[in-house]
Amino acid sequence: MQVQTKLQFKAEYMRTLTDDTGIFQHTKFGVPDRSKGYTTDDNARALIAAVLLYSKQRDSISLDLIYTYVSFIHHAQNTDGYFRNFMDYNRSFTEDSGSEDCQGRTLWALGFAIAHASCLPDNVLNTCRYLINQALPHIEQLGSPRAGAYAIIGLSYLLETPDALTYSFPYLHIPSTAEEKAFLPRAFIIDVIEKIAVRLHNQYVHNKGNDWNWFEDSLTYGNSMLPWALLKASYISKTISLKETAKESLDFLVSKTFTKEGYYKPIGSHGWQLRGDPAALYDEQPIEACEMLLACKEAAIVLHDPAYLKIAALCYEWYLGHNSLNLSLIDPQTGACYDGIHATGLNLNQGSESIISFSIAHLVMHHE
Repeated sequence: MQVQTKLQFKAEYMRTLTDDTGIFQHTKFGVPDRSKGYTTDDNARALIAAVLLYSKQRDSISLDLIYTYVSFIHHAQNTDGYFRNFMDYNRSFTEDSGSEDCQGRTLWALGFAIAHASCLPDNVLNTCRYLINQALPHIEQLGSPRAGAYAIIGLSYLLETPDALTYSFPYLHIPSTAEEKAFLPRAFIIDVIEKIAVRLHNQYVHNKGNDWNWFEDSLTYGNSMLPWALLKASYISKTISLKETAKESLDFLVSKTFTKEGYYKPIGSHGWQLRGDPAALYDEQPIEACEMLLACKEAAIVLHDPAYLKIAALCYEWYLGHNSLNLSLIDPQTGACYDGIHATGLNLNQGSESIISFSIAHLVMHHE
């Protein structure tokens, strides 16, 4: 297979898909589809990409995108701390609250932004901290394994980043009042991470067996987030069993998503893979390559095993043509990413999830 070795990364496409409200959810080919509106999911993911871009370029356009995406997330949060997800083009949310996955993904993005405190303005960071603090009461009750995994990853960034749990104002660095001590309480956050992680670990132990080392009886979407979250949690809690479960499940996922020819082939979204059955061949989604890449980058660090970096590189090469069709998913004219691989070829739409996923993958693989 031939992989596109020379690629001019074009960050402008995120700006094309973003208006003063947020990033549009879908496109018709490459033109924003206003009828599909916006989602908090996509604006949260876009925040991650914009932060990566700004940390590299320190340009006003990327910073403007960050403000737009954080503002969208702020508007999406209800007074009870829960986030709404779907918004129509008239700027009206079409639901009272979003899915559990939406809650988790949003926490991931907010925590990731805070982890880049050295380059972001204090007012952006403080808004992210505020939004997480408002959402904290709901996190432990998240029942979806993936929602919990996203939340663990977001909260882990808070614990890994110096001063992440305090406002940036000097007089608040040492909490003194009851209100200050209650803001993003470190002990509470550690407890939430450990409880969700143990729940994932127990689910894995209960479900695995007969050469099926997984948390559920199927491989569906966002699979790599589960071992990634346990890698994060094991690093924080120093719990060996969490690390072992993370490695065993990630290695199993690798065995199911890489072909004998050596290229990445994510589980197809048109049918997934049920226990004991072959994986659906299509549709292959760009977001899966991005999340698998990020999980393997984490594994290389936590497990002290550089072999996972080679797996991450193969996930990146999936975008460039080292895939089941031997075709690049990157539009050479715009730099945008196509929406996936169908049985009949590429899906030529270029939605925000795909553009964001490739942007994150590219920026991470090129040292952010």
